[in-house]
Amino acid sequence: MALTGVVELFRGRPHHGLGDDGRMALSDHLRELRARVLKSVTVVLIGTIVALFFFDQIFALILKPYEDAQSALVGSDVNTTATINGAGGPLMLHLKLCGVAAVVLTSPYWLYQIWAFILPGLHERERKWSRVFAAIAGPLFLIGAAVGYLTLPKGLEVLIGFTPSALTNLIEFGDYLTFLTRTMLVFGIAFEIPVFVVLLNLAGVLPGKVLGEHRPWIIIGVFVFAEVATPSTDPFSMLFLAIPMVILFAVSEVICRVLDRRRKQRNVLAQLDDDELSPLD
Repeated sequence: MALTGVVELFRGRPHHGLGDDGRMALSDHLRELRARVLKSVTVVLIGTIVALFFFDQIFALILKPYEDAQSALVGSDVNTTATINGAGGPLMLHLKLCGVAAVVLTSPYWLYQIWAFILPGLHERERKWSRVFAAIAGPLFLIGAAVGYLTLPKGLEVLIGFTPSALTNLIEFGDYLTFLTRTMLVFGIAFEIPVFVVLLNLAGVLPGKVLGEHRPWIIIGVFVFAEVATPSTDPFSMLFLAIPMVILFAVSEVICRVLDRRRKQRNVLAQLDDDELSPLD
């Protein structure tokens, strides 16, 4: 009996204790959350194991931004070398590198789990957007991570370029991997923000008109966020994060205004009597 409950929990089928109003109890929400976290962690672990078989290819891909920055610094007075420390360093390198690859590549799955957990709290007409957001959120995160990856060579070149000519900059690979991971995660999450803006609109919290009224401040805030969030200090990385975010915010504002217009039309039609002509007739 206990084993059956665990299997049902892993499948995301918690025992439904619905109240008189048709809503799930808090304990059912917690079981649902635990089930989805368990599935997400399991998928990431499987992805990590699979990534171990492709370690050489992943390592070459991760090291390439540093090698590009190193090549760009050839001919200058800057000397830099990538290193790894400790007897356990190589093992931790394998685990961390493959773990990061698994988190990025499985992002469409665990992002869907987040959305699927939020979905029951939405109204019926809002649930139809679930497949749209599930199809958009994952690719947006991957696109953001890819943009962050493309900005790394220039960012590293600028940062390493401050090294005095009398010194050699030893780049510890663990620190470099942390820097790369943070950059890609910042870009990936930043590309998700407009999606959550539309979600807030669907929940009736953030009308499109408010976005339009505060558009200049939003643009300024985006550039400030990009400057603070990017690990490197060069304007190149900041612009690569800020410009796509501004474009995505503009798209999300248009979507919010369309949704507001449709919501307003539904409210007008709902207030009409059965024998009263609608404004559309």
